[in-house]
Amino acid sequence: MDIQRGIAIIMNTWLDIRRDELILLVTDETHVRELEAFDRFARSQDAILKSIVLNSADVQNGDCIDAIAPLLDSANVIIGATDYSFITARPVSKAVARGARFLSLPLSCSDGTSLLENEFIGMSPVAARRMAQRLLPPLERCDTIHVTTEAGTDLIFRKRGRQPGCYCGMADHRRAIGSASFEVYVPIEEHETEGRLILDGSLGYLGLVRSPIEIHFSHGTLSAVSHSEDTVRLLEYMEHFNDPTMYQAAEFGIGLNTISRCRGVSYIEDESTFHTFHIGMGRNISLGGIQEAAGHFDIVTHRPTIYAGTIMIMQDGELV
Repeated sequence: MDIQRGIAIIMNTWLDIRRDELILLVTDETHVRELEAFDRFARSQDAILKSIVLNSADVQNGDCIDAIAPLLDSANVIIGATDYSFITARPVSKAVARGARFLSLPLSCSDGTSLLENEFIGMSPVAARRMAQRLLPPLERCDTIHVTTEAGTDLIFRKRGRQPGCYCGMADHRRAIGSASFEVYVPIEEHETEGRLILDGSLGYLGLVRSPIEIHFSHGTLSAVSHSEDTVRLLEYMEHFNDPTMYQAAEFGIGLNTISRCRGVSYIEDESTFHTFHIGMGRNISLGGIQEAAGHFDIVTHRPTIYAGTIMIMQDGELV
């Protein structure tokens, strides 16, 4: 996909930009090419685009987002186009509550391409919403989610008092939060996840697992059982946050993008992939949870069978 076509999808379809709106593009030093492309598009459409370039190393912990909170409050539309997502940062929730709309557009790709050039962003938001409409009612009514896989995953998530939601790119009205990750998400209870995960997909920002690894959850806290190179990579990554809440399961998600493939190139594409589910670790404030943390990242697993309470909603990765 041409980068300008990707931007047109985002600006015209996902955001439905209007000429009198102030668009604030928040990016980092690793994405100058995308910034220049957004600027060309804005000028061609007589749109008002302002930009902030942050240090990519500072984005995930959220401190630099706190520092620019007044600028977020001044915009009609905010695009988070940094390497790491900051959709779960508290200033985003405050700006949206004030009336802005926010699109999380994490641009991290490990193969040198731009996210905006990848075909998966062409997935139809309408089709994704139809899929979500089949999943959301039973997820809204249940208190527990039970997930198994043929590989041996057997997990229970609890969500009493928590409401699921859907991302499908769209952030086209006031107070909307959208994401390039097409998914149904549930802000699960932070200390209630129990069971075993056989992780055979992606380690989020770290890419694909080389072979499945076994992970246990007790009272919501992750502990690795397998002893492998992938296990070491995951634990070292978690340790670098220096925050014990990063080990807490905070989100349950189901991918809705039928164009996406879990390739380990873009974590947004990985967690969006249909036939997968993911567990978000760490911060979940803006999703409807209560947990602050030094960051948020997702681990992705293939072909789940999912029960919302007693109702099966997915079998071996296919909608029921």
